[in-house]
Amino acid sequence: MCHTNDEILELFEATLRQMQTPEEPELLYTPIIYSMSGGGKRLRPVLLLLSTEAFGGEVAAAMPAAMAVEVFHNFTLLHDDIMDNAAVRRGKPSVYAKWGGNVAILSGDAMLITAYKLLAGLEGDKLKRVINIFNDMALEVCEGQQYDMDFESMERVSVEDYILMIERKTSALLSGSAMIGATLAGAKDDDIKKIYRFATELGLAFQLQDDMLDSYGDEALGKKIGGDILEGKQTYLMVQAMSRATAEQREVLRTTHKMADISDNEKIARVKAVYDALDVKHATEQQIELRFERALSILDSLSIAEERRVHLREFARNLMGRKK
Repeated sequence: MCHTNDEILELFEATLRQMQTPEEPELLYTPIIYSMSGGGKRLRPVLLLLSTEAFGGEVAAAMPAAMAVEVFHNFTLLHDDIMDNAAVRRGKPSVYAKWGGNVAILSGDAMLITAYKLLAGLEGDKLKRVINIFNDMALEVCEGQQYDMDFESMERVSVEDYILMIERKTSALLSGSAMIGATLAGAKDDDIKKIYRFATELGLAFQLQDDMLDSYGDEALGKKIGGDILEGKQTYLMVQAMSRATAEQREVLRTTHKMADISDNEKIARVKAVYDALDVKHATEQQIELRFERALSILDSLSIAEERRVHLREFARNLMGRKK
């Protein structure tokens, strides 16, 4: 019988708590423990382990890979915070803010090495395939981050380019995790390709929903509204709006976040007024639904029994905040 999502998470957290690092040099290893114990949803290792079990593999055998993926993910966050000059991560000071850029770079580098050491602990004849998947995934994340930074200096970004960026920056870690889990379980190549597509579409739906909630979410649920607008960030809503806008509307979208003579609330209201006029919220909702339904359709096409798909479907619905 496959474990539930909650049971998988509990097993992973128990393993993570047992993770040991050297005591010295303290400034190298303490930030690693600090970042790894900072919470987070553990989406990637949970999906990896669920994928392993869905194809008949054992959680214990795949746990080193799950640990490696989570360590790698947190490594990327350390370096992201340096690039973004971010003071806060998951509600507490970032490693960059707490210890400085040099420590964040070096501790991040040590985390990347640790991820590969964890992968080396995998047993069996599938290590080479897993390493190749992991390397492709890691490079795609770097490509996605570079595209995201490139977009900051571009006046207009196409919808297609934006989707390509989030497919790498957000979806790659999910799809790579799913592939690794299926590979370790000995899944057929066709099913490995399908689980990759399932996770890719799910990751896209998740990121698009995050974009939408930044402008149209509920602050009562803990989501501060308008942060992306105030940063002038290229989101799906922004690139959709720019593709539909008149010259006058594009000027509003391009310049409002830079205005020093109006309040943050007024900046948000001005940009959202353009969004509303161009119906980009509805367009984003349609795209979210398309990607989510496509993910579930791919899941249904896997050559495994229905009872082995149940927890992957539950993972997808939980990720998107769906009740049904």
